[in-house]
Amino acid sequence: MIAKDAQFETLYGGRTNQVWKVLDAEPDRVLKFYRSSLQNPLFRNDAQLEAACLHALAATGFVPRLRASGRFGPDRWVFYDHAAGTPWREGTAQVAELLHNLHTQEVVLEVPKGCNGSVDLDHHGTRILKGCRSELSAVLADCKPGTQVPPTPRVCLIHGDPVAGNILVSSAGLTLIDWQCPAMGDPCEDLALFLSPAMQHLYRGKALSPEEEATFLSAYDSPQTVRRYLALKPWYNWRMAAYCLWRAENGAPAYRAGFDLEVAAL
Repeated sequence: MIAKDAQFETLYGGRTNQVWKVLDAEPDRVLKFYRSSLQNPLFRNDAQLEAACLHALAATGFVPRLRASGRFGPDRWVFYDHAAGTPWREGTAQVAELLHNLHTQEVVLEVPKGCNGSVDLDHHGTRILKGCRSELSAVLADCKPGTQVPPTPRVCLIHGDPVAGNILVSSAGLTLIDWQCPAMGDPCEDLALFLSPAMQHLYRGKALSPEEEATFLSAYDSPQTVRRYLALKPWYNWRMAAYCLWRAENGAPAYRAGFDLEVAAL
């Protein structure tokens, strides 16, 4: 599967796992080892879920081709074809079309349930805040939205982490990578994560402009989902602010700017 004289090139795009590009006589492939030392309260890190999604979505053309997956001692790994392209930087309409394509796939997978409605987002954000220690956690608790949005019965497979760094752009189109935290849930979750000011700042250096966000929402081509996202948007901003504060307090100071951006969006 991997030649004895293969070269391993470290890839630095991810923020959690160890990832290498495998260079030998075959086309480039990727070997990913999953770290489980840090229990992330927002983004799951499950190798088995990633392998299952790559297998189930193989025919779509927007995920890498899975080669193999398994365990090495206590650690899990996934081995798949290297996806050509560079991390997304501009052109929100094409991302909206990609996510809409994903959300309309009829895929049956055993994946966790995602947050669905304002009560779930309230509980999730509150759990994250309870893990924060600074005085800013009390400030954020006072900013909690008061609107109520019921769960939607129209759940689907969602990526769970469609940030700019996980969307590769090439002449062949877009590829979604890093499928370690999918869910069966509200498609608004993926919209919120892509549009998040904090995530855009962290992965491409700046939040989206109002025009870029409007273009995205129009291109997603589901008025009902967009209306629901806009109703839930304060909850998503609030939960992401809590997450950024938690990350900033746990060894990732770059997330402090993300906290400010999400609070400003509130």
